Amino acid sequence: MTSISAGKSKIQIVLVLLFWLAVWQLAAYAIGQDLFLVSPVKVIRILFGQIQEAAFWSTVAYSFVRIVSGFLLAIIAGVVLAVISAASSAIRAILAPFFSVVKSIPVASFIILVLIWAGSGSLSVVISFLMVLPILYTNVLQGIMQTDRKLLEMARVFHISFLKKLGAIYIPGVLPYFSAGCKLGLGLCWKSGIAAEVIGLPNGSIGEQLYQAKIFLSTGELFSWTIVIILISFLFEKVFFLIMGHIERWVVFRVPDSKE
Repeated sequence: MTSISAGKSKIQIVLVLLFWLAVWQLAAYAIGQDLFLVSPVKVIRILFGQIQEAAFWSTVAYSFVRIVSGFLLAIIAGVVLAVISAASSAIRAILAPFFSVVKSIPVASFIILVLIWAGSGSLSVVISFLMVLPILYTNVLQGIMQTDRKLLEMARVFHISFLKKLGAIYIPGVLPYFSAGCKLGLGLCWKSGIAAEVIGLPNGSIGEQLYQAKIFLSTGELFSWTIVIILISFLFEKVFFLIMGHIERWVVFRVPDSKE
């Protein structure tokens, strides 16, 4: 039954996609001006032409490495800071104003500041990092603080080792909060990272290509690069959570006992 349901779900996704492609095609036909709305057929043709060029893959790699680096650094920093804050109310109080400011300041302000301080080369790394960090920190901290105190008390009474508590209590309890933060952060890091590139215009980036498409009124290229961003984000999310699933199972089921 599960495989049948999965098959029906995939067919439904394909049908919905085809429906919206048809709507797009009809809208483009009705407008009749590629400058305002290019047809999906032309966009796909442009995209196939781009992927045959080495410069295309170089541009994708440039933006991918920097945005993903910012995202991964935010995960590490967010988890570490959340653990420290959960252990110390003083640290939690010290960090609270910083994260409140980071969440409140507009992305454009951060982009301009980073351009002044660090230049355009590391712009998308820093912006992705700053946009994702508060989300991961807040979610992981909330997950730790919401850990079942009765389970922790039981673990203390039975002298269960810290590593065993980590794998049996903390990780399963925090993981839903962590996963939710990652899902939200993944979308935000790509949006903010590409926006930073459009403003900062680092050479060889996707943001630069989007800006060039805007300058030369190349609506087809604008749509094709947008599709590339969506596909990269989607594929990275799938791979990331696949890896996280394997790591979760390994940590939870292979954490050594205190006797080992």
